[in-house]
Amino acid sequence: MISCRNIGKTYHNEGGDTEVLKGVSFDIADGEFVSIMGPSGSGKSTLMHILGLLDRATGGEYRLEDRDVSALSDDELARLRNEVIGFVFQAFNLLPRTSVFENVELPLLYDRNDHEDTKTRVMAALKAVNMEHRAGYLSNQLSGGEKQRVAIARALVNNPKIIFADEPTGNLDRESAEDILTLF
Repeated sequence: MISCRNIGKTYHNEGGDTEVLKGVSFDIADGEFVSIMGPSGSGKSTLMHILGLLDRATGGEYRLEDRDVSALSDDELARLRNEVIGFVFQAFNLLPRTSVFENVELPLLYDRNDHEDTKTRVMAALKAVNMEHRAGYLSNQLSGGEKQRVAIARALVNNPKIIFADEPTGNLDRESAEDILTLF
């Protein structure tokens, strides 16, 4: 599913170059559950952004579903990202004056396929995280734990093959966290 060989990432700025990743190599098979751990500033988020096609490596080879992603255009990356990947961001990245339903629906709007079952899919994703009763609320009316669950529902609505989650249970109580990990 994922194959990385000698992935590197260097940021260039006025103060000089900052090498964040150097020679990262690993494989993740279909169905594996993997955690990336390390101290703050060690490159975990950078690596996740590269794996999630939000950023590009400056060196090495990254293959997703046996495709060399470095050869893909930005539009092709966006299409692949929407078809294959679901994200749960640490900061949630919800649209604040938009309803919970609309936040979860967003990935379906970017999908090129016609979804006659959009409402059903959104409500099923919300039900999976016990948030269907908040579908009409604005996301800025929610608690941190509720925002976290809406972000998870948004990540699940397209039935992605891969879910990238940056501290997906950080704002949840223990029971809710266990439920989410089971859901994943």
